[in-house]
Amino acid sequence: MKQEEVMQVFRNYFNYIKRPGAADLLQWIEANGFFEAPASKRHHGAKPGGLAEHSINVCRRLIQMNAEEERRQQSLKYDLETLAICGLLHDLCKIDAYRKAEFEGITEYQLTRNFPAGHGEKSVILILQFMHLTQEEILAIRWHMGQYDFYARGGGYDVDNAFHQCKLAVMLHLADMMATHFDEREEAKE
Repeated sequence: MKQEEVMQVFRNYFNYIKRPGAADLLQWIEANGFFEAPASKRHHGAKPGGLAEHSINVCRRLIQMNAEEERRQQSLKYDLETLAICGLLHDLCKIDAYRKAEFEGITEYQLTRNFPAGHGEKSVILILQFMHLTQEEILAIRWHMGQYDFYARGGGYDVDNAFHQCKLAVMLHLADMMATHFDEREEAKE
């Protein structure tokens, strides 16, 4: 997708977010390079605009997963606002996480280590500067890396506890993995 197209699709999903402060958050996102940022250093979405594309892919997967769970359980799980918040903003921490660098004639992304608050934590902190999050949204965004989170690899049980208490956290983790390994890995082969 072209950058203008990505921006429009992102804004369309972001329109589901009606909370006070959401418009200011979107303005901050646009002013701080979200639509130019990569999603990773060298893996999925390691290109300008990769972060926005990844966020859209996660949001789509999360909405699909929620619809499947609603059909399976015959009850409403999560509203579109919550799904848009989690899907679009789970990696807000990456807005300034990478910079382009030249190394032996090769251009690649390097970590900036700006505001080293932790991956999920940083996203939550950035969002909370603009708008309220529910406890489930906080847990989902905080633990969306699942077992790949540095703190979970250290042997703590917090990710297991979060997944037990908050199905949204499990769903966001799975949506993130599906977007990363199914939707975006295919792009790399093209």
